[in-house]
Amino acid sequence: MPQVKIPPPYRGPTSGRALIEVPGTSIRECIEAVERECPGFGELVIDATGRLQKFVTLFINGDEVARDDLDAAVRSDDQIEVLAAIAGG
Repeated sequence: MPQVKIPPPYRGPTSGRALIEVPGTSIRECIEAVERECPGFGELVIDATGRLQKFVTLFINGDEVARDDLDAAVRSDDQIEVLAAIAGG
């Protein structure tokens, strides 16, 4: 099954877990699977319109995913990394 790598700022809903193995054939399906297992995670990554949140970048096996490509296919041995850009000032 694909794995979703969770950044430290988003580990509240995952109870501190950094890597979660979930079923799914697309990025969106994998994020939704994490949400089902860890309620509250999905809204950190995907906004109410179904698009990627403004300060989130996704990678599959180290390659950046286009912001509008949440339905990109993933294989069972892929790792999806969620990167949270934290702004401050």
